[in-house]
Amino acid sequence: MSTNITFHAGSVTREERDALLKQKGVTIWLTGLSASGKSTIACALEQHLLHLHKFAYRLDGDNIRFGLNKDLGFDEKSRNENIRRIGEVAKLFSDASAITITAFISPYRQDRAVARELHDKAGIPFVEVFVDAPLSVVEERDPKGLYKKARAGEIKDFTGISAPYEAPESPELHIKTDQTSVTQAVEQITNYLQSKGYLN
Repeated sequence: MSTNITFHAGSVTREERDALLKQKGVTIWLTGLSASGKSTIACALEQHLLHLHKFAYRLDGDNIRFGLNKDLGFDEKSRNENIRRIGEVAKLFSDASAITITAFISPYRQDRAVARELHDKAGIPFVEVFVDAPLSVVEERDPKGLYKKARAGEIKDFTGISAPYEAPESPELHIKTDQTSVTQAVEQITNYLQSKGYLN
């Protein structure tokens, strides 16, 4: 029978998880136009953090829109609810001491403010990263041909064309992807996390 079992009354605390994992839970919220580079940076950042032996997890359209939020459309009300749910899920992951990376257009300031407030109330850091590229650049990239379809009227309520994108007014980080490589973007975010003590 094991003798080195320690019982703690109540729930496991975030501080206990942080100490065990040697990192702090934080949500990194990447926002920007379609094709601005959010998902590419998110994937590279997740991989880099894992190579640093950090517990990191990425939330994006592939694992949210096809599962938890598959019942939502792309009208404004659905977009609002999409971001609200993502904010809640991100908070839960970060409460588990994960470095949570979200990569969603999240076009409305109010929705991002709600996500930030959820984290603030829970005492969880929220790092907004504006992944910025001019409309002309993202239209030229257009890997899925979405801008071309939006211009042709085949896609309604497309952010940047027929629906608004409200750029962050005071993000923690502002990355201009027409001037910054993916490697440089990952380095900027990692340096920020280190400067705040989230990777300790």
